[in-house]
Amino acid sequence: MSARSKARRRALDILFESTQREMPALEVIRARREKTDMVIADYTVDIVEGVLEHQEQIDEFLSTYSQGWTLDRMPAVDLMILRIGSWELLYNDDVPDGVAVSEAVELAKVLSTDESPKFVNGLLGRLQQLKPTLLA
Repeated sequence: MSARSKARRRALDILFESTQREMPALEVIRARREKTDMVIADYTVDIVEGVLEHQEQIDEFLSTYSQGWTLDRMPAVDLMILRIGSWELLYNDDVPDGVAVSEAVELAKVLSTDESPKFVNGLLGRLQQLKPTLLA
């Protein structure tokens, strides 16, 4: 597993824990650094900060283009994967679009339901198609 793949997985863990514990994600990072010997890569922090900075717009895009699924209805893991994938796809120019989508699909394969990879791929694929107009 590449360093960036590990960073994505760690960011997912942090964002998920933040939601479940109703604790700010940056506080989760701080606590992990202080209370464990866990190394949190810079890219993990970049992802978390990027998702937090753009979460309102990301969630709006996800709500608009996820056919038949509200954010509340999505499994929490899928929602975190979609937020990370959307941030990389739409706001991180260092990650090629195809890589952002495929990495999110891989996370869904490992961490979520059998149907999740197809859902994640379809929704992020749609955002990828619409990217020029979404950020115009």
